[in-house]
Amino acid sequence: MINILSSWTLVGYMVVNILILGCVKCDINWNGNNWAMSCDFRGSDLSSVLIASQFCGGKCAQTQGCTHFTWTQYSGGTCWMKSGTVSKSDAVSTSDPTMVCGVMDGGQQSSIQWNGNNWAMSCDFRGNDLSNVQIASNLCGGKCSQTQGCTHFTWTQYNGGTCWMKSGAVSKSDAVSTSDSTMVCGVVVGGPIGQASGFTTRYWDCCKPSCAWPGKVSGSNTYVKSCQKDGYTSWNDGNTLSGCDGGNAFVCNNQIPWAINDQLAYGFAAATIPGLTEQQRCCACYKLDFTSGPVVGKSMIVQVVNSGSDVHPNQFDLQIPGGGVGIYNACSSQWNAPSDGWGQRLGGVSSRQDCYSLPAAIRDG
Repeated sequence: MINILSSWTLVGYMVVNILILGCVKCDINWNGNNWAMSCDFRGSDLSSVLIASQFCGGKCAQTQGCTHFTWTQYSGGTCWMKSGTVSKSDAVSTSDPTMVCGVMDGGQQSSIQWNGNNWAMSCDFRGNDLSNVQIASNLCGGKCSQTQGCTHFTWTQYNGGTCWMKSGAVSKSDAVSTSDSTMVCGVVVGGPIGQASGFTTRYWDCCKPSCAWPGKVSGSNTYVKSCQKDGYTSWNDGNTLSGCDGGNAFVCNNQIPWAINDQLAYGFAAATIPGLTEQQRCCACYKLDFTSGPVVGKSMIVQVVNSGSDVHPNQFDLQIPGGGVGIYNACSSQWNAPSDGWGQRLGGVSSRQDCYSLPAAIRDG
């Protein structure tokens, strides 16, 4: 993260000489920005805080519900945060050249330049504050990743530099642009997300995992390996067509689950996590604590390698050989499996004896 501490300098203001008209909206000079001098937004007050004028926009941006603001010299400098739908045309000009008014960009995500990173400048994530700490901007992302429950963050110049750590499922598309060029916002890929409830299913369709395509892992040039028909020799070209589409790329044999002991196993899964893009889910790891069924009280740590077009939110579809091919079937092409795979197409094999119909290379899974 780049530590940029350029201040928001108030320049180019225009003193309006009001003779008769009390409010002349056309006299407000926005200068291509989301703030201006000698202007005000009347009413709709949300809250206020004593703060320097250059920090008012940033304070509004990190205040839940604040959509616009006015700064005055009242009590040595007061930022009046305001709520509700508003546009620049609602501002009125004043005779006070020290007053500042501004609007939040609310939802213009397209103007945020992520530049292939998980952080950007001049942006914010509203609400969901977890905790905050006074720290330099280039350390905010690292602090978030070390904090339990922190999934995203915003850094502002408030109090000399404050990292606002935030919780909950989020994606870059939830960020909003701001008029403060010193603000930083970002997401923590694979960071701790706290606890959530869900359910598990199982599958093994032999298809190339969706995370095995280049560009599917956020912030990385790597991707999940896919294999040739033997399930052992990996492809160096991530663009090899999937066996489910008539190509020669299949899931690798080493993506079967394995047990550490009677209480813990490792494996792979397809999953959909609300608020996370496929790029954010790919290669992320999760600990599943089973609360019902034959494995109640046991745990499994899985890495997401597939999105699964038919996977529901908070569902983990565990990759288990013989678990059912589901809507796709590359096992017939790779292993000469029956047209519906081994066992039932949805659900797979139903007994230990059925497992012996699987190829020896994946039978232990």
